[in-house]
Amino acid sequence: MNSFATAREPFRFYTRMQLAELTGLKASNLEELLYYIKQVPTSSIYQHTHRYLQQHQYVSPEPPNDFAYWVSETLKESELAEELASIDTIQYPTLRSLREKIILTIENHLSLHPKLRQKNAPDGHDFYFVKSVNFILPTNYVATNLHEFTELLKKITLDSIYFHIFEARLRLEKGTNDFSRWIETSVGDKELADRIAQLDPYTHTLEHLRGTIIKRITYSTVKV
Repeated sequence: MNSFATAREPFRFYTRMQLAELTGLKASNLEELLYYIKQVPTSSIYQHTHRYLQQHQYVSPEPPNDFAYWVSETLKESELAEELASIDTIQYPTLRSLREKIILTIENHLSLHPKLRQKNAPDGHDFYFVKSVNFILPTNYVATNLHEFTELLKKITLDSIYFHIFEARLRLEKGTNDFSRWIETSVGDKELADRIAQLDPYTHTLEHLRGTIIKRITYSTVKV
């Protein structure tokens, strides 16, 4: 494919600033944890399933979610913690569906082990619910074709990559990442768009994800 062919619409890169805000809600046992998981805004579910990924962008992928960590380290319930940690986030297109999976996992476990409902955390080790408040900012980087897109992809910050890959698909409920959407709808290369969409971003560091996307675009534009 000609990487210099002008896209129907240019792609503007955005970036993000994130602020963590306390909700004032806390849980001291699994029953309370389950109750508040059902009540908190989706921005809190997002925070507790993506916090580690956002704060440790260069380290190994597949970070634990906060629910699994608290259940394991504070309540010492390794079986449930394992079940929560094994939830494959990429399989859930919205935060609502991800929340429902977390709820179902805890409910199923409690139905088998009802005595765990009231097993309290040690004093001072409650689970505090936090929500993620994001500020989305446009950058000066705009691509009008795949060649420019690839060159800019090498320059943008990891926060920008994070926004277009993770937040666009899950938090903004776009169904796919922004890169794949633009490549399919504006560049007209559905095959390349699908190849990028098929990447599981939770199994890559952000830098490795950047490099993998660049390689897939480069291969697509030079292949005969």
